[in-house]
Amino acid sequence: MIFLNIFLVAFLAFALSMVCGGGAGLLLIPLLGYALPAAQVPAALSIGTSVSSLTKLILFFQQIHWGLVRLFLPAAIPGVFLGAWLLSYLDPVYIELAMGMFLVSNLPYLFAKEAKASDKPAYSAWFLRCMGLLAGFISALTGAVGVLFNRVYLRYGLTKEQIVATRAANEIVLHLLKLVLYVWFGLFTLKALGVGVLVALAAVLSTYVMKYLLPHIPVRIFSKVGYVAMVFSGVILFNSAITRVQEAHNPDFDVTRVARGYDATFNWDDLLYTIEFKYGEGFEFEKIIPFSALDQARQRYVLAQDQGSSKIVIEKVYALSKISYEAYYYDESQQLIKKIKFD
Repeated sequence: MIFLNIFLVAFLAFALSMVCGGGAGLLLIPLLGYALPAAQVPAALSIGTSVSSLTKLILFFQQIHWGLVRLFLPAAIPGVFLGAWLLSYLDPVYIELAMGMFLVSNLPYLFAKEAKASDKPAYSAWFLRCMGLLAGFISALTGAVGVLFNRVYLRYGLTKEQIVATRAANEIVLHLLKLVLYVWFGLFTLKALGVGVLVALAAVLSTYVMKYLLPHIPVRIFSKVGYVAMVFSGVILFNSAITRVQEAHNPDFDVTRVARGYDATFNWDDLLYTIEFKYGEGFEFEKIIPFSALDQARQRYVLAQDQGSSKIVIEKVYALSKISYEAYYYDESQQLIKKIKFD
């Protein structure tokens, strides 16, 4: 059932991407996360999006803006190498979280009055090269850039057909290069290949259908739908990333009022961090550390204060004026029986 859903959603996502100039990959990332490990999602997406870009090139080749391609593509290639290399070390969920927040930040453009392309200053060549480098980097990390850089194309005054064609020309080389790098870094599997082929089939069918509908869509609606897709993609990405972070790390934040101040505690992967504020004393940051992190003299002191506890917890306390330590002694029922402070 999940594969049928992937095909149907991919068809609709690529149809929408033809209307707004991109966004299919960003819409598919959360869904593919249910069928594949997070690190394999970019590889599956790159198969589908590379076939989609190839199809668009065939259908809209005459509309390519080669001036943009010459500035954008050479700068994007080193970004792809860097992003693919980092993907083998980084969790892409945090990249998706940042992208989600950026995309949602485009919400005001939905209600802003659309200015004519001729009224907007052209981007410089160096700016476009920087955008290419960033696009290649993000694309390699997530498998998709989608509508993230649509504002650049819209600002440059391209027609809707030119945007579709130029994006395809810029991205086809990047997608093929990413696939080679994903194989090189061990991020490509047979399951990712199967899901990618399914996405590719949906992309080809959707592109051919939309080829005949695109000329009938007004430019004003084209750009507005682009911003809608950016915001919608951002909401989906942000929600998906938050859910996956919650499942993986079980974060928790709590603020409590104590005598003469407040305690704010943050839990991440069973590690507890505390910020304490007391009137007259200021802020203190507390972090649990292993007993072995203490030097020999402090270890002997802590053990000398022990009165038969079953567990000892050590906190390192950072204040504005000094660094100190706290030791908590617990009995077998995990009840606190003693607390000491020492330098």
